[in-house]
Amino acid sequence: MIAKSDAAYTADDTVVFSSARHAGEMSEEATALETQASSKIMIVDDEPIIIRVAQQALRAAGFTDVHSSCDPATAFRSILDYQPDALILDVMMPEVSGLDILRQLRQADSTRQLPVIVLTASDDRETKLQALNLGATDFLSKPVDSLELTPRVRNAIRSKHFHDHLKNYSQELELAVQRKTAELELSRREVLQCLARAAEFRDDDTGQHILRVGRYAAVIAQSMGMTPAYVDMIEQAAQLHDVGKIGIPDNILQKPGKLTDHERQQMQLHSGYGKKILQSVTQQGQPSTLVHSQIGGQILEATRSPLLQMAHRIALTHHERWDGAGYPIGLAGNDIPLEGRITAVADVFDALSSQRPYKKAFPVDECFRILTEGCGTHFDPEVLQAFFRRRNEAVQVQMDFLDTDRPV
Repeated sequence: MIAKSDAAYTADDTVVFSSARHAGEMSEEATALETQASSKIMIVDDEPIIIRVAQQALRAAGFTDVHSSCDPATAFRSILDYQPDALILDVMMPEVSGLDILRQLRQADSTRQLPVIVLTASDDRETKLQALNLGATDFLSKPVDSLELTPRVRNAIRSKHFHDHLKNYSQELELAVQRKTAELELSRREVLQCLARAAEFRDDDTGQHILRVGRYAAVIAQSMGMTPAYVDMIEQAAQLHDVGKIGIPDNILQKPGKLTDHERQQMQLHSGYGKKILQSVTQQGQPSTLVHSQIGGQILEATRSPLLQMAHRIALTHHERWDGAGYPIGLAGNDIPLEGRITAVADVFDALSSQRPYKKAFPVDECFRILTEGCGTHFDPEVLQAFFRRRNEAVQVQMDFLDTDRPV
């Protein structure tokens, strides 16, 4: 399209531009009138004549919702109830002064930003300074000049509406951030569960095992007095404890009978595989024949995410034993990360209480008896006692995540 030069505009163009400009001005004027009509104004003065003059001037200017109070003792309560968009406040009043009311307004959350136009017959500079320090928006001298009153009130209301707009925008932005954060958190949880199930479905066709172990770990952490953030993190991280099973051959992972010594050694690689899956790319050249705890840990190692770092430690150490006889490193006692000690109890309890291709599920009493036998040898006594204190919750987790589609 070829643009017209300035000289090429016709008289018709001028009419069009003039009409558009006029329409815009009319639209702004209509908006201003609508704002005035919907705005709430309140006048507090112990002189009824002042109130009457101000009300007449404001209503003549299009402010239809004008409230007033002649009683300074009850004025503050009236202001809170009415919630005006602008307040016209006399300073010199008996019993309770305008400065006292202004001070109360600035201390209340709902009126801290309320525009306050102070009326005063005094030329006392100290009084005006006090009012300014207390948050007065503007000043008007008595007797009230109606021509001066209206634009000052209008400007105060514009300031109030602008502040309200910013406040609402800030709240909307915060809600949008919260929604997006919640969406990202949900996506992260789903990705972690998918990664965990990718391994777990190879020998657990329901995938409920990972959910139960996560919940048991959370129950133990709660019982030990951990923070809600830690409890939430370990519930998610513990679900990745066996991610290294991705690297175990099916003929071993799904074998219904007892494993041979060689097969058991191969199975133990899964901890190392889990580690390797999450390790950095530069470390992927390391030998893949680490025990399974090391593999599980390596899977989860290459991230700055605190959650995946915890998952990495769990994948690597959940088969360590309190007495040092575990694998893959042979850590003992408190050298084993706490999350590894917690997940060890959660994982073994679920293995005992769940059906596997090579065994039936043990009754709950039998599961706890076997755990007790491992106290101080296999398991950290403090962690085990924390789990025992929440036995009822553990049973509830069993019922909530029951493997209903397994053949009996």
